[in-house]
Amino acid sequence: MEGTLAGRATAEPFHITTPLLESWALSQVAGTTVFLKCENVQPAGSFKIRGIGHFCQEMAKKGCQHLVCSSGGNAGIAAAYAAQRLGLPATVVLPETSAPQVVRRLRGLGAQVQLAGQVWDEANTRALELARRDGWVYVSPFDHPLIWEGHASLVLELKEALKTPPGVLVLAVGGGGLLAGVAAGLQAVGWQHVPLVAMETRGAHCLHAALEAGRLITLPDISSVAKSLGAKTVAARALECAQEYKVVSEVVEDTEAVSAVQRFLDDERMLVEPACGAALAAVYSGLLGKLQAQGRLSPSLASVVVIVCGGNNIDSGQLQLLKSQLGHS
Repeated sequence: MEGTLAGRATAEPFHITTPLLESWALSQVAGTTVFLKCENVQPAGSFKIRGIGHFCQEMAKKGCQHLVCSSGGNAGIAAAYAAQRLGLPATVVLPETSAPQVVRRLRGLGAQVQLAGQVWDEANTRALELARRDGWVYVSPFDHPLIWEGHASLVLELKEALKTPPGVLVLAVGGGGLLAGVAAGLQAVGWQHVPLVAMETRGAHCLHAALEAGRLITLPDISSVAKSLGAKTVAARALECAQEYKVVSEVVEDTEAVSAVQRFLDDERMLVEPACGAALAAVYSGLLGKLQAQGRLSPSLASVVVIVCGGNNIDSGQLQLLKSQLGHS
């Protein structure tokens, strides 16, 4: 029936406009104003709901009967949240190594959970098989134009809040959906000259490897603890964006990403996962200053925006475990 509650719910986006906070602590480290775009407070815990919510709404309009998503955690939670809002069943396929709280959250949102393989790429193979069923639609975690379109909304919010372009935008790269979406957003608001610092952890550095080779590269394995960055091959569009826009690709060690998570928790009272720590490490490790010294970024940055992508794959126990595994006290 037209005009039902479910029908009305699809008209509004499922993401919220997130706060842009000035961070005193990170500004002290960077020597310039650092703003945090707090995607960690999205209803599904990460920026993923922007693009995946938009994709799922569009698929629902086309008569989709069942959503199936492969995920390292965050994309699955976004898909399950969107499916619940749309009144659709969802199946999420995770690697067997996934955090128990992610599985609990997915089931709490009403999704069916399947575990397959050791890394996302293997879970994705299973999801693609399931998506062959009649009426089922595959939800990519990062690789679809509708997903990038949804993520671009983040930059529209930045324009509204900041008015003037920042000196640099820092983000983490996993499969590359956020990078592709942010690039589209920068183009849309006329900020395509703003440099992007694309952060990855070693062992999940599929964009960096592709840029070095000048073509898409498949990593032999994901050895980083930042499992949410764990795609062996970056989206082709993300590689194109990195070649078309001013993108500085940098790789940090797991120890730097986890150290950034701990420092951010102490500084801002927010717990984010190591994938997000990779972006924060650009400030905490002094990397931005090095890039300025090398002439790869302007010597005077008007402001720095760090996209705090959030993430559900962390709790205090896991942070302690990661620190002990990596030799932190």
